[in-house]
Amino acid sequence: MTEATNPLLTPSPLPYGLPDYAAIRPEHYLPAFHQAFSEHLTEIRALTVVRSTPTFENTIEALERSGELLDRVAHTFYTVSSADATAEIQSVDEQLAPLMAAHGDAIRLDGALYWRVAQVHERLDSLELDAEQRYLVERHFREMTHAGAALDETAKARLTDLNQRLSTLNTTFEKNLLGDTNELAVLFDTAEELDGLSSGELSATARAAADRGFDGRYLVTLPLFSGHPYLASLTVRESRRRIMAASLERASRGNEHDNRSVLTEIVQLRAERAALLGYPSHAAYVTADETAGSPDAVERMLRELAAPAARNAAREQAALQEIIDNSEAEPFALEAHDWAFYTEKVRTARYDIDTAALRPYFEAERVLQDGVFFAATRLYGIRFTERSDLSSYHPGVRTFEVHDEDGTAVGLYVLDLYTRDSKRGGAWMNPIVSESALRGTLPVVANNLNVSQPGDGEATLLTLDEVTTLFHEFGHALHGLFARVTYPHFSGTNVFRDFVEFPSQVNEMWILWSEVLSNYARHFETGEPLDEAVIERLRATETFDQGHATSEYLAAAWLDQALHRIGDGDELGEVAAFEAAALTDIGLLNPVVPTRYSSTYFAHVFSGGYSAGYYSYIWSEVLDADTVEWFRENGGLTRANGDRFRSRLLGVGGAKDPLQAYRDFRGRDAEIAPLLKRRGLEP
Repeated sequence: MTEATNPLLTPSPLPYGLPDYAAIRPEHYLPAFHQAFSEHLTEIRALTVVRSTPTFENTIEALERSGELLDRVAHTFYTVSSADATAEIQSVDEQLAPLMAAHGDAIRLDGALYWRVAQVHERLDSLELDAEQRYLVERHFREMTHAGAALDETAKARLTDLNQRLSTLNTTFEKNLLGDTNELAVLFDTAEELDGLSSGELSATARAAADRGFDGRYLVTLPLFSGHPYLASLTVRESRRRIMAASLERASRGNEHDNRSVLTEIVQLRAERAALLGYPSHAAYVTADETAGSPDAVERMLRELAAPAARNAAREQAALQEIIDNSEAEPFALEAHDWAFYTEKVRTARYDIDTAALRPYFEAERVLQDGVFFAATRLYGIRFTERSDLSSYHPGVRTFEVHDEDGTAVGLYVLDLYTRDSKRGGAWMNPIVSESALRGTLPVVANNLNVSQPGDGEATLLTLDEVTTLFHEFGHALHGLFARVTYPHFSGTNVFRDFVEFPSQVNEMWILWSEVLSNYARHFETGEPLDEAVIERLRATETFDQGHATSEYLAAAWLDQALHRIGDGDELGEVAAFEAAALTDIGLLNPVVPTRYSSTYFAHVFSGGYSAGYYSYIWSEVLDADTVEWFRENGGLTRANGDRFRSRLLGVGGAKDPLQAYRDFRGRDAEIAPLLKRRGLEP
C-alpha cells in the first residue's frame, strides 16, 4: 500500500492535522504501522551510527525528532480503538498489540542508543542547556534505565517476550470486558419495571433495546464501575438487584469472556518483569518513577484514610437500614443495590434535595456551552467555535476550534458524549495530535463519556455525576490544550501518573461555583434557574455519603496495590478469595459497599495505564483540594488566577518536575487538611 492509496502515510490535509477519518479504512492501519515502525528504526539507526561525540543535538533532540509518523498513526488508531471498536478495529488491535510492544522495546532497550543518552547525561552539568532540555536528558536516561536498557542481552530478550505477552493480554482483557458488558446489559419487558426513571432515561433504554432488535422493550446498558446511575431512582427492588448483579459478575461467569485467567497471568508476568528489572514487585517498579516513590508511601496514605472512611460508611449504612425498617411494610436487610435508592431518600429528608429532580436543570448542551466552556472562558480567556465542517471517526462526534482572547490558535477540542456498544466503558481524555514546537504541531484532544442517548427529539439530561465527569474530563483537555513545550516527550498530559488527575480534579470546583452554576443550571423547558436555596443545600451535601464514596474508591485502590505487590513466583490463587483477603486486610470488606471495580472488570489496571497506580486519584486530590483553597482565598474565577494556573502548571506539560511546578504555583507543598475536610475524614 503506497502513500497515494493510504491516507495515514502522509500528513492530514485537515486543520491542525486532524486525521481525515472519512478517508481512513480499517485495512489502512496495519500497513501504516509497519511502515512507521520501519521508518522509526531507520531514524534510530542513523542516530546511533554517528561517530562524533554524543551531544544534546545529535542524540537527545534527534531522538525527539524521530518517530513522527508512528506517533501520528498511533494517535489516530488508538482514538478509534477505544471509542469505536468495531470487529475490524478489534482485529487490528489484537494483531497490533505485540507488534507495538516489540517496537517499543527495540527503541527503549537499544544498547547503542542507551550508551549515547548515558554519555549526554553524564556530562549534563557541563552542557549549556535550558531547563526543559536539561530535564529532557534526565527523563530519557531515567526512563530507559527504568525500562531495562542496562540489562544484559539475555535479560532483554526475556523482557521483550514478557512485554509482548502482556500487551496481548491487556488487549484480550479489554475485548473480554467489552463483550461481556454488552452481553450482560439487562433487558426489561415493561416500562413498569423501570418505574422511577425520567421520560428521557426511559427513552434511552427503549432506544438501546431497539438498536439491538428488541423493539418495544427496554435495555439498561452497564457503565464501567460497579453501580449504575439508575439505581438511585428505580423503585422496583428486583430491577435494582438485576442491574447490580449483572454489573458485579462481568467477565467472571466462566464463559468465553471470563477474565480471571487473563488477569492472573497479567499479575504473574508483571511480577516476573519487576524482578527482572530489580524490583520486589510491580507496585515497587511503578511507584519508583512516580511522585509517590514507593508502595509503602501509597499504603500509608490508603490506610490513614481507610479506617475513618469505613467508620463513616458504617454510620451511613445504619441510617439507611433505619429508613428501611421504619418505612417498608416488610423490612429487609440493606444490600448493595439498595444503597443509592435509600441514600436519595435520606438526602431528600435531610437536605430537601431530590437529585433526579435536578436533571431537567442539567441539559447537556447548556452544561457544555454555559458551564464548561463558560468557566474556561472566564478563567483563561479562550473561545470555542464549533467546526461542523470537520468530520471525525463517528457521526456523533463534535469538534470545536479553540482560540485565545487575542485570536491566537490554541487547538481543537473533540467531544464524544454518548455511549455505544463499540465504545469501552468509563470516561477519558486522549490526544489525537500532540503539541510540540519542535514538530510545529498544535494539540487536538478528545473527551469521551458514556452518556445514554435519548430518543430522537428528546433532550439529553445529565445526572450530577455526569456533569461532574464532563467538567473532570475537560480539565484533562485543558491540560492537553494549554501545554506549550518544545519537545513531544513533554506534550500535554505526559506527566507522572499520580499527578495527571490533579488538573482534572481542580476543574470540578467550578460545578457549584455560583457564577458558573447560575449560568448553566436552568430548566431545559422553561429556562428557569435552579433555585438558590437548592444550590445552598447542594453545597451542604458535599460531605454527604462520602463514607460510601471514599470506601468504594479506596477498596479499588487497595485491591490494585495488593494485586501488584505480589512477588515473582507467588501465587494469586482464586481471584474472589484474594479480593476478600485484601479488603479484609485494610478493613474495607463490606458486601453492601462493594469495591468500585472488581478485578475482572478493573480496566484501569488491566487494560489501561493505571496498574499499581489507581491510588493516583486520591494522591492527586491532596493537591486538588489544596488548590481549591488557594482559588477561594484569591478571588475564585478570575483571569489573574487562571493565567497563574495556566502558566505555572497547565502550560508546562511534563517539562518540569510536577511537584516543583506545584510549588511554583502554590508557593509551598500541598497540605492534606483540605482533603480530609472535603471527604469528611477529619479527626
